[in-house]
Amino acid sequence: MGQTLSEPITTKETTSLRNASVTVASSCMQGWRVSMEDAHQHILELSPDDPEASFFAVFDGHGGAKVAQYSSIHLHKLLVKRPEYIQQNYPLALQQAFLECDRTMKVASELKDEMAGCTAVSVLIKGEQIWCANAGDSRCIGGVGGKAVALSKDHKPNNKKELERITNAGGFVEFNRVNGNLALSRALGDFIFKMNEQLPQNEQIVSAEPDVEVAELTEEWDFLLIACDGIWDVLSNQEVCDFVTARIGRNLDPSRICEELMDRCLAPDCQVGGLGCDNMTVVLVCFLHGGPWTRLVSRCASLTSKAGQVVQPTSNGEDEEETQSVVLDPSDK
Repeated sequence: MGQTLSEPITTKETTSLRNASVTVASSCMQGWRVSMEDAHQHILELSPDDPEASFFAVFDGHGGAKVAQYSSIHLHKLLVKRPEYIQQNYPLALQQAFLECDRTMKVASELKDEMAGCTAVSVLIKGEQIWCANAGDSRCIGGVGGKAVALSKDHKPNNKKELERITNAGGFVEFNRVNGNLALSRALGDFIFKMNEQLPQNEQIVSAEPDVEVAELTEEWDFLLIACDGIWDVLSNQEVCDFVTARIGRNLDPSRICEELMDRCLAPDCQVGGLGCDNMTVVLVCFLHGGPWTRLVSRCASLTSKAGQVVQPTSNGEDEEETQSVVLDPSDK
């Protein structure tokens, strides 16, 4: 856990944008940390040559903000130039873009000696397909008919596949951390763990290679949400899904939902093992499926009611308390 302030900084930087297909909001908050190390990106038209493609990402920095900031500016630019992207092999294009971004930073004059790193979870949407590329322990879920669908898997040092790569590259895991230091096993940057010139990028102690999940975007998809581990350390996938679904059902603006989610996860103090004391960043993509926002509101209100919650949709966005809680499966974390 990083250094913390005596009082959290709860000022939020929030942005909203929309087109005929989606309503998008993003928000970030420094919280208890002494500096803000997260970055994020949201682009409704990824390139002039590919206006139907959209891109969303969260980069959770550690040890500094430079790698996260660089990645948020350059990853999508590298992606659309990849030959695999031009050939419409999007999973391979995402993998190679992550690796190229890492190579570029490793030799960049302003970053080659940088000790920082960042997780990266990105989503490419085109037509009725979703591709989610993830390296690290930030996370993306979809809200599908009131159920959370995981679009990424956390990369932790004790995972069998990760542990095998770490030890084969000459590293070790101690206290659930890479070389006793890093609490995740894949990341951009962190070049001190990528010094073995005899090994390819994806076999270093810490790898920048993402796993890519593919999903079909159907009418059942209400939203997807991307967030750093400051959210997921506090709430499970299904808890976040319930939180967002209920608030869409109350006609809250997506930007306010992002802000309320961060407030919900913020610790009242920093004496509880660090949970809720991290920087927080959320990107919420609400799917309209060619219809009006009010149709999504009605659908989410119905889903929440069926799940055992009382929902009172409002036109002014005033929050209403749930009178009955939902029993959650702890395995959804």
